[in-house]
Amino acid sequence: MNKKVAFYTLGCKLNFSETSTIARSFKDEGFERVDFSEKADMYVINTCSVTENADKRFKTIVKQAQKANPKAFIAAVGCYAQLKPEELADVNGVDLVLGATEKFKITDYINDLSKNDYGEVHSCEIEEADFYVGSYSIGDRTRAFLKVQDGCDYKCTYCTIPLARGISRSDTMENVLKNAREISTKNIKEIVLTGVNIGDYGKGEFGNKKHEHTFLDLVTELDKVEGIERLRISSIEPNLLKNETIELVSRSRAFVPHFHVPLQSGSNDILKKMKRRYLRELYVDRVAKIKEVMPHACIGVDVIVGFPGETDAHFLETYNFLNELEISYLHVFTYSERDNTEAVEMDGVVPNNVRSKRSKMLRGLSVKKRRAFYESQIGTTRTVLFESENKEGYIHGFTENYVKVKSPWNPNLVNTLHEVELTKIDDDGLVRFDFVKHLEPVK
Repeated sequence: MNKKVAFYTLGCKLNFSETSTIARSFKDEGFERVDFSEKADMYVINTCSVTENADKRFKTIVKQAQKANPKAFIAAVGCYAQLKPEELADVNGVDLVLGATEKFKITDYINDLSKNDYGEVHSCEIEEADFYVGSYSIGDRTRAFLKVQDGCDYKCTYCTIPLARGISRSDTMENVLKNAREISTKNIKEIVLTGVNIGDYGKGEFGNKKHEHTFLDLVTELDKVEGIERLRISSIEPNLLKNETIELVSRSRAFVPHFHVPLQSGSNDILKKMKRRYLRELYVDRVAKIKEVMPHACIGVDVIVGFPGETDAHFLETYNFLNELEISYLHVFTYSERDNTEAVEMDGVVPNNVRSKRSKMLRGLSVKKRRAFYESQIGTTRTVLFESENKEGYIHGFTENYVKVKSPWNPNLVNTLHEVELTKIDDDGLVRFDFVKHLEPVK
């Protein structure tokens, strides 16, 4: 009988794409993949190092696995496994910890799945993580996450990702296009491009620092891949989001008018302390350019509150800056101290209760911004891709410009595209609509 394996992914879209790739390697070895809540012979947890919360959740997830099967073999992989392998190996029940390069060879490290007396660690020095492993996720949802780049050469003072993932390196154009074509044959309607710093695409493409291709080259070629209805750019740094890319998206066959552009702070003083590679003036310019060529575009923003030295005045500068910008929603992160970063040594530590208060204020602003964006879209005709989940009797979907809609559950709508007119905002902040045209048949 086939052995069973289950996966749990913490963190970003990139981790989801890599979990899928790791899962396929188990399938090749004859394993059957089951849900993490089910009894399995092996549980693999793909970890994240971005926030303290992700670290804490790891122990809870290990306990979940032990509850489902006390005798199961438990492996930890991913960013936190690279940064603090011994710490994870010490968690009760963990048998194997694999670092940045070893995680893709996980099936080489398992034998009979018998429990170890202590967690076995295999992790390289991060300097050795200099080769590229392509990944994409399928089968989990109606869209696929396609990894195009890994690692980062930036030295932001709060960030551990370069320590966890190594130097910036890219997949070859040929392989990205091959993966995109593979995805296109699997009835997946949308691809989300993912990586650590995707705007840096092209660096390290053939193991060298010279850019053979640029991010603009990549999106130009992907736009030509037949069979993919939608392409979405995930997070891209403002200094790497060029006018040419914005203009290409505005004319594109498949790229959708949705950008997620990290800001982190609206104060130039704090941006300099963070060692970000732009000032707020550039950010204003990027937003203005997007809205000039695509007035209906959705723009999401990452922002960090409570960075060392952030005074009330700095925070208000950020709040007012975001309030005045024509953006659509915020992802708010409360600063948390990470070992081996410059920021952890900085003066001006912001008390946790102040961090929480600032975070709450920005989350409130995000609700207001999203509502205003949705209101601006009422009366327009958009294309919706419906998701696969039945949530309390409703099916949800997203327009090309990332407006979330709801409709009474109809399984025949799953993973189909339809033209709709957005009509009103419901009490829960989601948008209702009338069908205009069925782009695909509904049974």
